[in-house]
Amino acid sequence: MAHLRSLDLKGALTALVLAALWGGNPVAVKIGLLGAPPLRLAWMRFVLGGLTILAYAWYTRRQGVLTVKRGEWGVIWSLGLLFTVQVGLMNIGINLTTAAHGSVLINSYAIHTVVLAHFFIPGDRMTRAKLGGVAMAYGGVVLLFARDFSFQSGTLLGDLVVAASALLLGERTVYMARAVQRLDPVKLLLGQSAIGSACFFLASLWWEAAIPTHYTLSLATSLFYQGVIVAGFNFVVNAWLLQLYRPSALAACALTSPIWGVLLSAAIAGDPLTPTLVLSSLMVAAGIGIATWK
Repeated sequence: MAHLRSLDLKGALTALVLAALWGGNPVAVKIGLLGAPPLRLAWMRFVLGGLTILAYAWYTRRQGVLTVKRGEWGVIWSLGLLFTVQVGLMNIGINLTTAAHGSVLINSYAIHTVVLAHFFIPGDRMTRAKLGGVAMAYGGVVLLFARDFSFQSGTLLGDLVVAASALLLGERTVYMARAVQRLDPVKLLLGQSAIGSACFFLASLWWEAAIPTHYTLSLATSLFYQGVIVAGFNFVVNAWLLQLYRPSALAACALTSPIWGVLLSAAIAGDPLTPTLVLSSLMVAAGIGIATWK
């Protein structure tokens, strides 16, 4: 495996842009679920993401991404099935909880990534500074939504399902970081999209056949954001980052995603910027600085 770098300015800025785009994904999923059930929404999102990645492969003239060698099938199937289960749990969980809960919980995958990277990524060792920085950043995220969490609420089941999805996402991030050192990341992304589309299409036919789809502008916008922006653009750029940088450092930047989600909500929906939000943002920024300090 090639030696992975510490995060530099270019990598940090790119990771923060991706974090901002990813921060809006739970909101987009919640909007999309108003028009389509969870598994159907997932396969439509996977199809759009796959087409976006395929267009990128054609544009960059990567003819080899459609040819899978014998030794590559195991990695592609493992990532594809892992990703399918993770996205399925995320959609089902967000359907049972709020977008705010979903945003906080799905982004807890960064904590799992740091821990797993310590064991599976050479040179990406846990340090006191890294652990303290991640803890501070995640503490800021928890502070922001602390009053929303209640084990007596009707969102508990959804919260647990999204938390399970976050654990799988952390595992997939580390697995992807190892896989992209040997396989073309575009090939891996196309494989995941193909496997996910097929699995979700069949599952939706089986379990959601009686549920209608309401084709609206909101559903189309949600699918474009999830499929083209997140599953397409975000994943291609993230795979490139994983080829160069340590995943634990990238995970620290990803901890800003729920903060970005709140800021986007404030800009679009006019939600107020409260003192709690400002304090949480400062804690996350300070945590990232500590965790990625060379």
